[in-house]
Amino acid sequence: MLGEIRTGKVTDENQTAFYVQVDGVTFELKKIEVTQDEPIHLGDEVQGFIYENKDKKKEMTQFYPFAQKDQYGWATVTEVRRDLGVFLDIGLNDKDVVVSLDDLPLEKDQWPKKDDRLLVRLETDDKERIWAKMAEEDVFEQLAANFPAHLENKNMSGTVYRNYEVGSFVITDQYYLAFVHKSEMFRPLRLGQKIKARVIGVSQYGRLNLSVLPRGFEEIDDDAQMILVSLRREATKTLPFYDKSDAQEIKNHFGISKSAFKRALGHLLKNRLITEDKDAGTISLVEKDESDTNDEG
Repeated sequence: MLGEIRTGKVTDENQTAFYVQVDGVTFELKKIEVTQDEPIHLGDEVQGFIYENKDKKKEMTQFYPFAQKDQYGWATVTEVRRDLGVFLDIGLNDKDVVVSLDDLPLEKDQWPKKDDRLLVRLETDDKERIWAKMAEEDVFEQLAANFPAHLENKNMSGTVYRNYEVGSFVITDQYYLAFVHKSEMFRPLRLGQKIKARVIGVSQYGRLNLSVLPRGFEEIDDDAQMILVSLRREATKTLPFYDKSDAQEIKNHFGISKSAFKRALGHLLKNRLITEDKDAGTISLVEKDESDTNDEG
């Protein structure tokens, strides 16, 4: 019964609320939660969304949530609890709804963070607990818009809605379906993450292929690419080399001359893809947030 729009009978009233009985259970309908134009009197039948608030009180509201049992809506992450799941704002003043641990990735670094967005519907279990269920692929396919030709190299914003080992599926702000291959990101994207990316092609499946790597990345030479790959493989994203490192050590590790190494470093530093610590004698990958990778345009 909870988590649905139901009709009940007004059985009581005070200064701040009406009390509505639905199937023998009384719900409080605060007067500030009433949206209907017609005045409400004792004995009237009224309709509203019924739920249990965070204090376990039974409530009714006529401000319907963004997501419902038979309706998907975008909900914003308010809190992440590693032991419980992800809490979402679905438009109720005094209750957030949880995405269960069972519905989230095993890799917790791919979980949403606060202020990320998920497309969800509501589901009530046999204990009358309301859960948020993330939209499946077919829902996004139904929502998808056809994209025009000649989008290559255009910047786009979108939201990650599914992760796989090979990459992440995205729906753009224009509702185009898109994909980011793992080679086109610095690190795995997370569910619900808002990203800025550029279009690099169209896949055989009719999706846009996107990259969240900065534009400078596509312009660097093979030596610089190799250094970046080496840095990305390191857990610390740091290597014990810099522009004054021993030439033979550079040759042994990278297979290139010291002059080629220094040229590559210069290019990477100019494009702000790495930092150099001369005191420590190290270079480190710049851990860019993919949501801030590219400017709009």
